[in-house]
Amino acid sequence: MAELSFYDKVADRAGVPEVTARALTEATLRTLAERISGAEAGALAGHVAHELRPLLARTAPEEPEVFGYDEFLRRVTERAQVSPLIAEQGAGAVLQTLHRVVGHREFLEALAQLPTEIQALAEPVPHTP
Repeated sequence: MAELSFYDKVADRAGVPEVTARALTEATLRTLAERISGAEAGALAGHVAHELRPLLARTAPEEPEVFGYDEFLRRVTERAQVSPLIAEQGAGAVLQTLHRVVGHREFLEALAQLPTEIQALAEPVPHTP
């Protein structure tokens, strides 16, 4: 059995079709790259599939932009062209998938630069029966 792609894992976690998962992944990684330092974005990029690396590339200065949860979700919503609810679920799914791909230490170092509300998106939501 072939290993699931990053997009498949996001689609699974967010409960969305793969085409939506692709849009959410691109939107979330681009927004994340804007919000963390260039060094951290580069460190994360070194751990993801080759096709995802440009999404984490920073062309801007080393210093991250400073914005909170609402602006993070607004950017993801706009870029992925989805509803705010889907953006929130999708951003969480992307961050959770990224955590597993990157590894715990690297991921926590990048997340340390984010406000608590954005960090919370990366926490898996327990499934209720």
